[in-house]
Amino acid sequence: MTGPADMLVTVRTYRKSDLAACRTLYKEGLLGGKIAENDTGMDIDDIEQAYMQRPGCCFWVAENHLHQILGMVGVQQHEPGVGEIRRLRVQVDHRRRGIGSMLMETALKFCQENGHLKITLDTFIEREPAIKLFEKFHFHHARTRNVAGKEMLYFYLDLYEGDKPAKQPHV
Repeated sequence: MTGPADMLVTVRTYRKSDLAACRTLYKEGLLGGKIAENDTGMDIDDIEQAYMQRPGCCFWVAENHLHQILGMVGVQQHEPGVGEIRRLRVQVDHRRRGIGSMLMETALKFCQENGHLKITLDTFIEREPAIKLFEKFHFHHARTRNVAGKEMLYFYLDLYEGDKPAKQPHV
C-alpha cells in the first residue's frame, strides 16, 4: 500500500527493529505528556508479545522511502469476533496526508480477514482529527466516559450488520 505521489509511504507489518520509533510515536501522542489513567502503555514496551504472537492481533507501521517510521496502528483481540484498533499514531508533521487512512484501512482489512464481526476503538475528545477519521470510516459513537477529568469517546463498527468501512482513495 502506498501513499500520495509526492511522498512514497508504505504500510508494512511491524518488525522488532521498529520498537524505538514506535515508542517515540507513542510518547509524542500522549495528551499532556502523561499516560492516561485507563492505560499502562505496556503493549508498547513489548509490541512483539502484545500484537505479533497472539491470534487475531497484529501491528503495522507506515514508513517513507527513507525507511523512517511515520505512523503506526495495532489490532488486538480480547474476545472472539471483536477486534480493537489501538495505538493509531501519525507523526505531527506528516498528518493530513492520508497516512492515518492507510493505517486504518490496513487494520480494518485485517479485522475482516480474521473474522472480527465488531471493531472497537476509543480516543479522547481532544483528538478531533482522529474522531473525524473514525467517522469517515463509518464508526459509530457508542458512549462517552469521564477518565481523570477528560472525556473518553468509544466507537464501534459492526461488520455483521452490514457496516462497511469506507474505502478511501489515495489522492
